[in-house]
Amino acid sequence: MNYFQNFKEDISEIPLPEKFTFPFYYEPHHLAKIAAKELQKYLKTQSDFIHDFGLNKKSENPPIGKMFGVLVVKNNENKIGYLAAFSGKLADNSLPEKFVPPVFNMRTDGSFYLKGEKEIDKLNKRLTSIKQDITYVSLKKSIQKISKEITTDLTLERKKLTLRKFDRKVRKKNSFSTLTDSAISSLNKKLVQESFNDQFYYRELQEYYQKKIKKEEEKIAVYKEEIASLKKQRKEKSNYLQQTLFSKYAFLNKDKKQKNLLDIFNNPSIKPPAGSGECSAPKLLQYAFLTNLTPICLAEFWWGISPNSAIRKHENFYPACQGRCKPILTHMLQGIQMDPNLLLKNLSEKQDLEIVYEDAVLIVVNKPAEFLSVPGKNITDSVYTRIKKKYPSATGPLIVHRLDMSTSGILVLTKTKEANATLQSQFINRTVKKRYVAVLDGHLTQNRGTIKLPLRVDLEDRPRQLVDFKYGKKTETNWELVKKENGKSRVHFYPVTGRTHQLRIHAAHKDGLNTPIFGDDLYGKKENRLHLHAEYIEFLHPSTNKTMCFTIASDF
Repeated sequence: MNYFQNFKEDISEIPLPEKFTFPFYYEPHHLAKIAAKELQKYLKTQSDFIHDFGLNKKSENPPIGKMFGVLVVKNNENKIGYLAAFSGKLADNSLPEKFVPPVFNMRTDGSFYLKGEKEIDKLNKRLTSIKQDITYVSLKKSIQKISKEITTDLTLERKKLTLRKFDRKVRKKNSFSTLTDSAISSLNKKLVQESFNDQFYYRELQEYYQKKIKKEEEKIAVYKEEIASLKKQRKEKSNYLQQTLFSKYAFLNKDKKQKNLLDIFNNPSIKPPAGSGECSAPKLLQYAFLTNLTPICLAEFWWGISPNSAIRKHENFYPACQGRCKPILTHMLQGIQMDPNLLLKNLSEKQDLEIVYEDAVLIVVNKPAEFLSVPGKNITDSVYTRIKKKYPSATGPLIVHRLDMSTSGILVLTKTKEANATLQSQFINRTVKKRYVAVLDGHLTQNRGTIKLPLRVDLEDRPRQLVDFKYGKKTETNWELVKKENGKSRVHFYPVTGRTHQLRIHAAHKDGLNTPIFGDDLYGKKENRLHLHAEYIEFLHPSTNKTMCFTIASDF
């Protein structure tokens, strides 16, 4: 099967890129955009497979959006075409001829994976059968009942023992004033015997219940042993199946050097993430290298409804993910000249840092967009390093709060440790008033509201954040519409909390405003800059307790 596709549009006048796409941060080349456009046209009208992307009428199954990819390639005849792929699998498990095959098809007839799945399914059915067995269920209930009786009866008996012990103590105390020495001696012996009898009865009661529950546990033991054995077998088979599967996912590079997932993720304490090798970029490159096609440029786009957690917008282009794809593509792209990694470029190098206010303990700056608040992993130039250099005698952390690298606006710093602690407490107690201005890429239908979405980092695709109602941290933003013009909406954000990318997520997520901030390269579409600016802040001066207000207008 030949998956090489000819361009329908005339591309003869379009120059080829000098280097291959850097897949983790890129602007798609014109050829890749044309290929993506042609694939999207096919997706709108195709009848080769069944999958509900959530774009049309609702089906019985939940709609699922999907990432698609195109790889522009050159064949041995120097003809330019492209390959297409999708991430994961389609709803009907089909492999349409339009798309390159998976790196390893685990679901081919008679494959070790299907056999292994059947064996594990057989173990699961046996486990279910045991757990639903009438005798087993009855014994479990009996043990639970006896356990409850033990807790109730022994607790009650301990209370009685305490009361009787207190009664003996009172009787002994009163005996000194009412009884003779002989009678006191006799009473003491009686009290000792009563105490002995109480303890003896309590131990007897414990023994009785222990024997009673042991009898039931002996009956259920045979079931528990089989359950434990089946679980052990299932775990062993599952681990073997997983390791074998990892070894079958073998990836080539341009020199035909092969590495499987176990080689690539070679840390024994870390398993390859779920779905490794199933993304479109590795599939595309694998087929290109297998068939001696030369990769020219790459682009991946989202098609369909956004997931509930991560933010993906229909038809938007996205980079390859960090968790699954980066280790794989690092191997596959060895020896291929790529565009520079723009994430390593210091965009703030030629920018000035404007100081808008300064006194004995405070500094307020207007941070430009694409300027780090604190040193990063690869770029050290930042507000912190510049202020530290300008004020070498300043003490303490200097930084009181942060702005995302792409966000511009007001940033407050301190010259002393004491001032920093005082201001920090105001931020922690949420007494600082802040207002951001943003331009959203679309028209809003409401005028104001509050957004509450729990956020956490996307572990498979840092630094992106996602919505997670189970593990996410609470966030809250109040917002109001300022005006609408030219297909955009200008809004004011009033963050109550201050999580990473909070305003960007609250704007873009479908359960937020569902309208990304204009120029958001992570959650929307890249433009000349992210149109988000911290324009107002109000707090109490750490030394004088005077109210301090600062306003800096945005440049957009």
